[in-house]
Amino acid sequence: MFKTRITELYGIEYPVVQGGLMWIAKAELAAALANAGGIGFMTALTHREPEGLAAEIRKTREMTDKPFGVNLTFLPTLFPVNYDPYIDVCIDEGVKFIETAGRNPEPYMEKMKAGGLVVTHKCTSVRHALKAQKIGCDVVSIDGFEAAGHPGEDDVTSLILVPLTVDALDIPVIASGGFGDGRGLVAALALGAEGMNMGTRFVATQEAPLHDNVKQALVQATERDTSLLMRTLRNTERVLTNTVAQQVLEIEAKGNTQIADIAPYMAGLRGLKMLNEGDMESAILAAGQIVGLLRDIPTVQELMDRIIGEAREIITGRLPEIVD
Repeated sequence: MFKTRITELYGIEYPVVQGGLMWIAKAELAAALANAGGIGFMTALTHREPEGLAAEIRKTREMTDKPFGVNLTFLPTLFPVNYDPYIDVCIDEGVKFIETAGRNPEPYMEKMKAGGLVVTHKCTSVRHALKAQKIGCDVVSIDGFEAAGHPGEDDVTSLILVPLTVDALDIPVIASGGFGDGRGLVAALALGAEGMNMGTRFVATQEAPLHDNVKQALVQATERDTSLLMRTLRNTERVLTNTVAQQVLEIEAKGNTQIADIAPYMAGLRGLKMLNEGDMESAILAAGQIVGLLRDIPTVQELMDRIIGEAREIITGRLPEIVD
């Protein structure tokens, strides 16, 4: 029932994907999703050194014999990153799947392809998706405006962006942004996508390695409890609304905002401390509007069983009943 080009390409049972989650997408989450029939992408830059990523890959292999991947995000940082060694680790450790995000991965495509990597690139617009296809990416994961993190600057929701991207491309498309249950999976497939990506939903699972306060905050939030930061810098980020997010918004409201003005509030290590210690007013947390649909903190297996069960019921039960 759920055979798509994505399940075939990745060698997975269900077309459910977990994209990169800084500090969170580690062995425990990737292995749990692999064992449940989907595929998870560990975040390479969670590790300051490539050797840390290599160790995490080996750890994951001790927990599952099923496919998983690595996310590598090319974004402007205060401290330049040498990405080549991380790609080398993926190749040397026999990883088959890499998810790139942020800037155009073209400078690294020859290296990744020569190493046998299947490349999925995350995009936020049709024009960027077309570019990804042109340079040789195998899959596009398209982020609608509902998504956590950086949803782009066009403000186009998944309901519009997914079918537009599907119509424009020949390669498989994964729908991302606003997806978190079986209804979302059926909707993604109905829109023409061949897989569904979830980020925020997987953060609120038992295997996600972070403080329970963070998970509880996501479950308690409503669909109105996210904020868009860095709009004035055209580097928009959707985060859970809290004290720090409000402080950033107040700085931006004054005008003429520079990255240095808000950098102390957006610092990654500050966010890591929050994830570890659970003080939900101490840093920002990327979160999508899907928080409004989160009700519990299940295991990944329980979540996947529920999603697939819901999707099957919709496809075989509800839809046939309303089609004459």
